[in-house]
Amino acid sequence: MGMQSDRFFDSARGKIIVALRRLGAATAFDLAREFGLSTNAVRQQLIMMERDGLATGSHVRRGKTKPTVEYKLTRAAEKYFPQLYDRMLNAVLREVRATGGDAAIEAIFTSMARRQAEGLRARAGERTVAERVAALTDLLRQTGVEVSFEKTSTGFRIHEHSCPYALTVAEHPEICKVIHTIMQDTVAPEVRQTESLARGGNECRFEITASGEAQGETPVARKPQHARFRVVSRLR
Repeated sequence: MGMQSDRFFDSARGKIIVALRRLGAATAFDLAREFGLSTNAVRQQLIMMERDGLATGSHVRRGKTKPTVEYKLTRAAEKYFPQLYDRMLNAVLREVRATGGDAAIEAIFTSMARRQAEGLRARAGERTVAERVAALTDLLRQTGVEVSFEKTSTGFRIHEHSCPYALTVAEHPEICKVIHTIMQDTVAPEVRQTESLARGGNECRFEITASGEAQGETPVARKPQHARFRVVSRLR
């Protein structure tokens, strides 16, 4: 995009898109306060973005206040962001694969997964499965992933609505093993992926079986199981 991209991100719409990508979701009031604009001016931009398929709004209630509309970007908005970082990451991983083979790529993402899993275990400690799922989603949000979870009759379901590596996964699917390993080592050993952004899905969806622990009553301590990769995936 070059200079044309720079000009776009200096516009009101460009600033709102960047802010929504960073925040994950925000109201017109949130954005107006951040940019020093009027709420009505921001709301008009958001309405036009929703019309153009770049954002979607939903009614939420924050505390005791009346419901308000919270906006999130759609996948269509990704076209505005420069792909230099994705191209650079792909180029680096391509070089690593050429010089060290698939094993070198595997080692990189295994190491990343172990470090993040260790950090999450330190934060989660002897907690229930429900608390561990919540801690995991908090960690993912900190890395730029828009994520949510819900309890099911057999455990939990995690929804990743966005992926910071979406444009790299197609060529280097090993990236996905990071989240698989973290889930296995810190939440529950049996995880099944049923939808994937990399395969054209609307989200990355994971089904976690937690049996009696699904009610959030039993604290568990997971030991790392890097020697064998037990995550079951229909997609990868």
